[in-house]
Amino acid sequence: MSGIAGRATERAFCVLAPNASPMTLDGTNTWILAEPGSESAVVVDPGPLDERHLRAVLDEVAAQGRRVALTLLTHGHSDHAEGAARFAELTGSRVRALDPALRLGEEGLADGDVIEVGGLELRVVGTPGHTSDSLSFRLTADGAVLTGDTILGRGTTVVAHPDGRLGDYLDSLRRLRTLAAEHGVRTVLPGHGPVLADALGTVEYYLAHRASRLAQVETAVEAGLRTPAEVVARVYADVDRALWPAAEWSVRAQLEYLSEHGLI
Repeated sequence: MSGIAGRATERAFCVLAPNASPMTLDGTNTWILAEPGSESAVVVDPGPLDERHLRAVLDEVAAQGRRVALTLLTHGHSDHAEGAARFAELTGSRVRALDPALRLGEEGLADGDVIEVGGLELRVVGTPGHTSDSLSFRLTADGAVLTGDTILGRGTTVVAHPDGRLGDYLDSLRRLRTLAAEHGVRTVLPGHGPVLADALGTVEYYLAHRASRLAQVETAVEAGLRTPAEVVARVYADVDRALWPAAEWSVRAQLEYLSEHGLI
């Protein structure tokens, strides 16, 4: 895959939303998924409420000779889900999500669900932690997994405390590690940033990074730092200050985790 947008696997194509920022990297990756030869497509994360982007997604689906049969959401953050209702209006498709407030239609999503559309098979993997409603989608035939914000194509993600919880997030990473190590998942199709060809190596890096940050936060507290802002200034000193407010969410989640486990 060259850059971000474009063909990523035999069944996955990315349309990049024009909402680049320090938090969204190059923008939101909207994924068009379809079985070769099928006239039906699944769209994952239509992205922000940006008419140009939604139309660009529709144009790409049409250029592939398909129609949108279903829309899925990895989670409810606005950069992934805000455009879903309008996209459903444009396509006549249902919207399925874990959070009932985001659904359009009777069916939701839950861990273990199997979605079949036009011969395409997706398996729903519950991966809470970034948010409580975060899901991943395993594209078995391509050995790939769509991770939303659970794993990014560049850098690491935020545990969006208080909705996101670090213990859940670590469990989700371990679950993705098992998929990579034992069930043939090789490629990560993230919600932001480029495709990652080494799923197992990426998950191992994420787990090691979280362990390192957790140890740094514990050391900062032992040194007498108490507020999340103080900890961020010490632990995230090498990170762009524009990201410090988001880092505070992760620090709050880490402090909560350390407290729950009797480590501080």
